[in-house]
Amino acid sequence: MAIAIAVIVLALGSILFFFFSPWSLTPLASNWGAIDDTIHITLWVTGAVFVAVNLFLAYVIIRYRYHKQRRSHYEPENKKLEAWLTGLTTIGIAGLLAPGLLVWGSFVSPPEEAHEVEVVGQQWHWSFRFPGEDGRFGAVHNRHISDDNPFGMIDDPAGQDDVLVESPRLVLPVDRPVRMVLRSKDVLHNFKVANFRAKMDMLPGQTSYFWFTPTEVGEYEIVCAQLCGIAHFAMRGRVEVVEEEAFEEWLAGQPTHAELAAREPPDPQAGEGHYATCAACHGREGQGNPDLNAPKLAGLEGWYLERQLELFRNGARGTHDDDTFGQQMRPFAASLPDRQAVTDIAAYIEALPDEPVEASLTGNAERGARLYRTCGSCHGNEGQGIRATNAPRLAGMPDWYLARQLQNFREGVRGRHSEDPYGNQMVDMAQMLVNEQAVDDVVAYIMTLPRAGQVLAAVNPSGEEE
Repeated sequence: MAIAIAVIVLALGSILFFFFSPWSLTPLASNWGAIDDTIHITLWVTGAVFVAVNLFLAYVIIRYRYHKQRRSHYEPENKKLEAWLTGLTTIGIAGLLAPGLLVWGSFVSPPEEAHEVEVVGQQWHWSFRFPGEDGRFGAVHNRHISDDNPFGMIDDPAGQDDVLVESPRLVLPVDRPVRMVLRSKDVLHNFKVANFRAKMDMLPGQTSYFWFTPTEVGEYEIVCAQLCGIAHFAMRGRVEVVEEEAFEEWLAGQPTHAELAAREPPDPQAGEGHYATCAACHGREGQGNPDLNAPKLAGLEGWYLERQLELFRNGARGTHDDDTFGQQMRPFAASLPDRQAVTDIAAYIEALPDEPVEASLTGNAERGARLYRTCGSCHGNEGQGIRATNAPRLAGMPDWYLARQLQNFREGVRGRHSEDPYGNQMVDMAQMLVNEQAVDDVVAYIMTLPRAGQVLAAVNPSGEEE
């Protein structure tokens, strides 16, 4: 009897939880109310089966409970019961599948007036491409992807005016249907925006697509809904739905493939002139100065330096009240007049000699090696940095600065700005370091990693290998 009561309580409790739970679907912001209707049909069908099965189970437990005078009756077949079960199951499955199949057919049948956006997924980043004035996408292929050609663009005239958006921020016009073309650079991903009730797998080597019409102005989160690696949970972006005029203005401000290809190469000599101000804190050779809380710059890649300077210039870094040293950096970065100046100074710094730094913190490098396994997925097993994952070099950087930034990420002092997507990822990843000791340990291990180009074999003064 106690078991039967427990089953009944479980069933009734589940029903009450469903109706009175504070959790529900996110607000609908697209035309796909039909998907909500399908979800509700699924809930009602499965809910009815759940209640019926549990109440029947409770009845069976009570009706056929043990009695020493009772003997069981063996009945291997009951055609009437089998017919009822087969018929009810068929109706239930049809009720589950039919609405979904109808909605799916519409989900992959975009209207002719829909404009197009290509979504490119990679570990662990989103980027986007719009067709240019000709209304056609240029040809692309993953084999052509490189640091200088992240979209894998092919020499195709139709691709010269394609608009390339490398940041994980997508802007779409409200009340205008859009066909989303999906492809992956590396592994299986899934593009999902819960408010749009829209998601689709992205398979390497092929494209998939769906469509929707944004109906509510606002900002919505993009997530990857397919386990794609260790930083899967941090693979996020955002969609901003705006009025048509705002969308056109934003799109006009994004570079085309031809414009990116035509950019002037960086001029390190011009960058040297811009660096004169930086040298007061960071040193003439970019060696850094811990007394001035200025980190080492020599040894960092130009692409990373460019990104950091742009973040300071646009206010995505150095605006938090507790980021004292970031606030000091902002006016210096703002003194760079344009993007060309940023690339010039980054090229100059990248060419500075990379001298070793001494450890100033104590930590358990052996324990830090275990903690670093997660970091290595993005930054490389040797801390060399991987541009494809937007992760800078760590090996050879000063430990006091690494420790301070990890603490800033853990506390949300750095990386929480909406225009700092990679900082947002670091905030999430840094949470695995549960305390200051863990930070010191992982930094101690990073200090054991060889610098880029460093000769690992020790050589004694006589020139012989030890």
